[in-house]
Amino acid sequence: MKSRTAPSRLRIAAAASVAMAMGTVGLTALTGTASAATDDVTVQYRTSATGVTADQAEPWLKVRNTGSSTLPLSSVKVRYYFKADSAGTAYRFACSWAVKGCANITGTFGTLANPTATADRYLDIGFTAGAGTLAPGADTGDMQLRFHRADWQTLNQGDDYSFGPSQTSYADWSKVTAQVSGSTVWGTAPAGNDPTDPPTDPPTDPPAGGQSLFDDFNYTSHSDPKISANGWNVRANSGGPGVPGATWAPENVTFASSGGNSIMNLRTSTAGTAESTKHTEVLTKATKFRNGTYAARVKFADAPLSGPDGDHLVQTFFTINDLKAPMADDYAEYDFEYLPNGGWGEPANILYTTSWETYNPDPWQAVNQHTESRQSYAGWHDLVLTIDNSSIKYYVDGQLFGTHDAAYLPERPMSINFNQWLIDLAGQTSTTARSYDEQVDYVLHVKDQVLTPAQVAAKISAYRTAGTTFEDKVPSS
Repeated sequence: MKSRTAPSRLRIAAAASVAMAMGTVGLTALTGTASAATDDVTVQYRTSATGVTADQAEPWLKVRNTGSSTLPLSSVKVRYYFKADSAGTAYRFACSWAVKGCANITGTFGTLANPTATADRYLDIGFTAGAGTLAPGADTGDMQLRFHRADWQTLNQGDDYSFGPSQTSYADWSKVTAQVSGSTVWGTAPAGNDPTDPPTDPPTDPPAGGQSLFDDFNYTSHSDPKISANGWNVRANSGGPGVPGATWAPENVTFASSGGNSIMNLRTSTAGTAESTKHTEVLTKATKFRNGTYAARVKFADAPLSGPDGDHLVQTFFTINDLKAPMADDYAEYDFEYLPNGGWGEPANILYTTSWETYNPDPWQAVNQHTESRQSYAGWHDLVLTIDNSSIKYYVDGQLFGTHDAAYLPERPMSINFNQWLIDLAGQTSTTARSYDEQVDYVLHVKDQVLTPAQVAAKISAYRTAGTTFEDKVPSS
């Protein structure tokens, strides 16, 4: 990971020719099947945000089993339809509270194939296996759900198909739909958008097979021997990126339980001098990962745990191999980089996704393609990167964030990395101690398969339901 992410779109002729010459082994095709539903459900709705405009929409829902047999909630999907404020507006889902537990409820946004005057997007609410089952006549109880614009600007919900401003108490609501095992059993969709019409969305069930790496980071400390045995290195060696003279501190990588899941915490600290600055990094020892899907759930932080704010901090999830020589055309790197306080010439928080073909460290020259979003990303985010033989795609919280060109495809395998470090000490010059945390819930790589964000979520749920905390079936290069 380099010490700057220059927004250069330079291309070298060799890059295109290398990409064209790459092997053409196809990625595994994804297929999905749905069985006919034999159960019935009804959906009740109320809102606690009744205004035409609001900071966030608050569709609170209950799902009731009106059938005659026990219903696994993992087979149920509820769809709420709304009109985006603009074509480029992104949204974020959250669960405030739920009887079944917010950790067992998923929210994924999508785009309708046939937009109407009151709907061009939808929010799919799903359930993990941990949500359990509903007996005949039982319901889920409260699901206090909400979603907001990614930029936290006021949203307009007055023209949303599923919004009911007068619904301040739970009642049956047919303007949301429900599916059981892929078949619609409740509600009426906007015209031309029945969820069981010929599908416009990719399947949500992950494909069978696929050589995968999964780690739930269920460790006791940075010195836990299982970390090394499972193929990870907690960095202690000196060098870049970051503040010259800083150290990489393995003891600042810790593990804890949060929300029923094990969490890896990377802490970076400083007191305004190189000697006091401690960076953190965890990376795979093997460089064996190339095409396929990469995913992680990462918590970014805008503010320090204590002390003055303002440091030029970089919080990351990325893949990389080594630069064999300046401008070598077989280099590869694919980054999620969050800068909560700016840096690299940016004045405030910004999220970069960057695909690298190569670079020259001195004099600096960058051959890359990037996408950025200038807003706060504090909090938990689902990050997904897919690489096939034609493009690189980055997703944040189920939404496509950026698509990068074939000229930047990898020629060699890479490692998987998380790190947190300071670009410089210019953002905050105080000598008061402060520290920042970046947290990681899990990491997943599926070799040679492009999964959708929904399929990633389903695969993670399957691992956790099975009690699997680690798996590595990806062969060495």
